[in-house]
Amino acid sequence: MICTFVVAPVQGQEEAGPANEKAQKSFHQGLDYLGQHQAEAALESFKRADKQDGGRCQACQKQIIKVGAGLGDWKAAETAATEMVEEAQGAKPQALAHYELGTVLTGEGLEKHKDEPFTRTHDEFTKALAAAPNFPMAVYSDGVALAHLNQDEAAKAQFERYAGMVPPDDSMRRRAMFFVNHPEMTRARMAPLFNVITVDGQHVSLEDLKGKVVLIDFWATWCGPCREALPHMQQIAKKFQGQPLVIVSVSLDQNEKKWKDFISKNGMTWLNYRDGSFNGPMAKLFAVHEIPHTFTIDADGVLQDEHVGDAAIEGKLKKQLARARELQEANTAAQ
Repeated sequence: MICTFVVAPVQGQEEAGPANEKAQKSFHQGLDYLGQHQAEAALESFKRADKQDGGRCQACQKQIIKVGAGLGDWKAAETAATEMVEEAQGAKPQALAHYELGTVLTGEGLEKHKDEPFTRTHDEFTKALAAAPNFPMAVYSDGVALAHLNQDEAAKAQFERYAGMVPPDDSMRRRAMFFVNHPEMTRARMAPLFNVITVDGQHVSLEDLKGKVVLIDFWATWCGPCREALPHMQQIAKKFQGQPLVIVSVSLDQNEKKWKDFISKNGMTWLNYRDGSFNGPMAKLFAVHEIPHTFTIDADGVLQDEHVGDAAIEGKLKKQLARARELQEANTAAQ
């Protein structure tokens, strides 16, 4: 069993809604559907609103992109992003619109494991940078697209360019420099960069945990299947104690006191962080719609394994931990 919800995208306030009266009704209906966690119905409402508004409703288009990408409806997301490109006026809006379309195509390429979307992605990021040359995320994203097209030297140049555009303490700068030295890793499924403050006040980031295996466990006290899976997580923590494994339990609880009481009562002595809901930053970063939901990240920061529900993961953890120890030994010998 699992606990399931559809994540409702954050409703941005920067764009006005549709001008057409019928479109306004459809748009607000879409927002209502999001509040009820009915993503498919919301997507159809936003598409209808955009059509009723003559294809010029930027607020509708942004919702279509967010909800469509979340549902894997790349055709809807791409159509909306293309409309944004066609309607954009001025350098900055054009750059942002091309970047938005490039991002949609990147998601499609990653999910479908096809080169064609990345060729178009590179074209869109190139157009974004032509309109706004000082656009760091477009530079970084273009590096990713080029790497997926096996154009490693061009990709490395873009990552180096990005590193020169952002502050030294920028978290993505370190990843960009890692890709400069290991462009092939760009084609791996790298885990999202995260930064959290745990229940005991520790600042924990993925970069800080480099060289260790990281097991991220999304759960909540109100989730029955999560409570049933807890003894298994306790066994894993005990079995691999003293090894290069870091467990981070991410709670979707809104009630802080209930969460703290639960982890104390149940001896959850590993790292604990409260995200608050399916709309929390970590849940959105990892696209979590169901719990319990675990992710295993290897010593290089590559997302190796993902499971919804309780699962036997000890065997795979053993392999990842063995490699982490080998890397630690190699680094020690090189010093």
